[in-house]
Amino acid sequence: MNALTIHELAKGFRRKRMQLFLKKFTLTPETTILDVGGFHKFWKESGITAKVTILRLEGPEKLPADCPPNFTSIQGNGCDLREHADKSFDIVFSNSVIEHVGDFEPQMRFAKETARVGKSYWVQTPAVEFPIEPHLLVPFYHFMPRALQERCFRFTTWGLLRPDRATLQEYHDHARAYLLSRRKLKIMFPDAEIMTERVLGWPKSYTVVHQE
Repeated sequence: MNALTIHELAKGFRRKRMQLFLKKFTLTPETTILDVGGFHKFWKESGITAKVTILRLEGPEKLPADCPPNFTSIQGNGCDLREHADKSFDIVFSNSVIEHVGDFEPQMRFAKETARVGKSYWVQTPAVEFPIEPHLLVPFYHFMPRALQERCFRFTTWGLLRPDRATLQEYHDHARAYLLSRRKLKIMFPDAEIMTERVLGWPKSYTVVHQE
């Protein structure tokens, strides 16, 4: 299985999730969505007309000149949305973000802010039980102690590409994730439904859904 095949498989899973999202929520041009950590292209491809605000930690996404007017992008932190009032968005959406904000404590803050700011929310994250680490595509990597992960990272596919040390460390830091179980997600989002996406019987990802 090559990188292109993996990329196409990932796109297929995202497409199916979006189809399910559109079945769950009735969107109108007046619906307001806060996408924490996303990209405008993801929404543009879906053809929706809802008002989408894309929030990114490192700064607003640079939107192209032909970007539809219903998209905006701002800087912010999903763990601290104090600039946004309670229930100020119809839907808060995030796709594979919560596992990157840190360990359990910042993940709890992310969950509480999501539930506070959104009347409804949709939070997707890879399942810790799946045997292949989803960012590095290495079997059982995420079950290793952190110290052992540091030592083994250079032997992963990405490490064997032989980037310089700074680039390797940057990618390692970006790929570091604290994957979640269904049990932990239930603690973080006690009022939500948790949907499980499976591959060959294994939980591959979870989607936490709360509808007003």
